[in-house]
Amino acid sequence: MSAVAPAPPVLSADAVTHALRDLILSGSLGVGVPLKQEALARRFGVSRIPVREALKRLQAEGLVAHTPHTGSVVASQSIPELLEALDIRIGLETRALQLAIPRMTAADHKAAREVLSRYDGTESPLAWSEFNLQFHLTLYRACSRPRLLKMIEDLVRGIGVQMRALQSHKTGRQLPQSEHRLILRACIERDVARAVHLLEEHIAHTQQALQAQ
Repeated sequence: MSAVAPAPPVLSADAVTHALRDLILSGSLGVGVPLKQEALARRFGVSRIPVREALKRLQAEGLVAHTPHTGSVVASQSIPELLEALDIRIGLETRALQLAIPRMTAADHKAAREVLSRYDGTESPLAWSEFNLQFHLTLYRACSRPRLLKMIEDLVRGIGVQMRALQSHKTGRQLPQSEHRLILRACIERDVARAVHLLEEHIAHTQQALQAQ
């Protein structure tokens, strides 16, 4: 008598959110693509409940837009909306860095250098986007403000699709990486004022590149 094959595991809302986020950030689901709950439920082999929850979470991150009578789509953002999001990034991230620097340890500095090394080792704009976020969060983690860190991560991921295209075609990797190293050096030297100033300039350079389009 043959053994009955085990049923495939049912994905949780967390797993569906992660998978759907990856599809959006990788470009597999492009800007404006409809996100039908029934179709997504079939794709992931789940009921509509975890799909509905995943769409709500991704809407909060800015990756999904929802309108009545139309439903959910992969979000797009205008240049003014992206510029405003970057202004918010400046406010949140400079505060996180200001709080973090006095608490940073040698292990934090080492972790940040390791992220930059991995960043240098890839030619993928998708990987650049992820390593960029990892680097910044590595610097900020010592601030011990979990809600602030979550707000920063959600905001960065929410504009990730458009920012990745910008980074690939406008700024590349060399300039952001040189700026990252200057910020890290100021953190190691515990020069809070300089590190905060460099971080503000770093994000402002992205705004300038956007306005030049």
